[in-house]
Amino acid sequence: MREEKVFQPGLRGLDTNLLAALFFVMVFGFVMIYSASYYTAGLSATYNYDSMYLLKNQVAYSLIGIAAMFVVSNINYHVWSIFAIPGYAVCILLILLLKTPLGVTVKGATRWLRIGGIQFQVAEPVKLIMIVVMATLIVVRGRQMKGWLSIIRMAVPSVIVSLLILEISNNMSTAAILLGMTVFMIYIVHPDQWRFFLCAALVIVAVAAVIYYVENLDPATLEDAGFRFARIRAWLEPYEYEQDTAYQSLQGLYAIGSGGLFGKGLGNSIQKLGTIPEPYNDYIFAIICEELGVFGEGLIILLFIYLLYRIYVISQTAEDLLGRMLSIGVLFHIALQVILNMMVVTGLFPTTGVTLPFFSYGGTASIFLLIEIGLVLSVNKWSIQKRVDDMRRGEDYAS
Repeated sequence: MREEKVFQPGLRGLDTNLLAALFFVMVFGFVMIYSASYYTAGLSATYNYDSMYLLKNQVAYSLIGIAAMFVVSNINYHVWSIFAIPGYAVCILLILLLKTPLGVTVKGATRWLRIGGIQFQVAEPVKLIMIVVMATLIVVRGRQMKGWLSIIRMAVPSVIVSLLILEISNNMSTAAILLGMTVFMIYIVHPDQWRFFLCAALVIVAVAAVIYYVENLDPATLEDAGFRFARIRAWLEPYEYEQDTAYQSLQGLYAIGSGGLFGKGLGNSIQKLGTIPEPYNDYIFAIICEELGVFGEGLIILLFIYLLYRIYVISQTAEDLLGRMLSIGVLFHIALQVILNMMVVTGLFPTTGVTLPFFSYGGTASIFLLIEIGLVLSVNKWSIQKRVDDMRRGEDYAS
């Protein structure tokens, strides 16, 4: 690699297979966002009674994200490790700013910041920054991890950020995804510690089960429990709470069940006509299942599998540990969100606010997901450059 170069513009070295998979996923996502949102947007003054309002917004944000993705893909990914410590400080600052007047509360949750007329969800840049932070930390200190105590110390920065997000923004799903990414990234480096990871997972599950049991010793009403326990109770006994907490999840299941093998046809969903709240967000997968059936949902799963496979291939061909860790972090972030979203929508997991990457409506999420893909493309491009330069040096030496 030409170490002195930080920026090398051009498309050469970018993984065309990954870009093709991304293109198909994004176009599919645009189609489904329009299908899921045109009825709601066309009847709402908030969206200027424009049935294409949300689609146009999503396309605009995605174009910004694509531009950022190509810029990042042409920057030597080693540069980002320099900003790991400042980036971690930015994570903490962004979360703390939610407690200031800059924080924006939507539906009882303060998860957005409005700075200079720009509003964004804090969780999205935090996920991206923490991938860089953990990858850098693993490169710098990962080889020193010899036992379970050192693994715990390695996870502390991510645990602190996760707890802050949980406490300040009440965002359990983001906290879980951050911890999940951290665990998998550390495990990839030290698979020999699998017993520790297994025991830790069992302890967490056991503690959660005990807390839930204690909270429910008294047969109180659903409203008397915390909202997270309420969601668990509604998940376990959905028909007991079908008019409130379990309403959305049951409507999603009705949509999935009515789709059959090939669905009702694109645009023909019934559940999106005011039954499922904001069907273009967390529950867009239910609309996909209703309109396109098992065939459509299977196609989406295959597209995601191929997208993740290409990221995995790049991680395995990266020239150093930093490149591998950055790619693995992005891979697990996307994989965790896809799996959690589909599990929630299909009733295999309690309701939580996890979006489906590239399908659910959301400008901040789209931009930062595309920047993450840009990181992976950068790993591939600069790893190829390193191999080419090594080959040239070898030829010069031989001659």
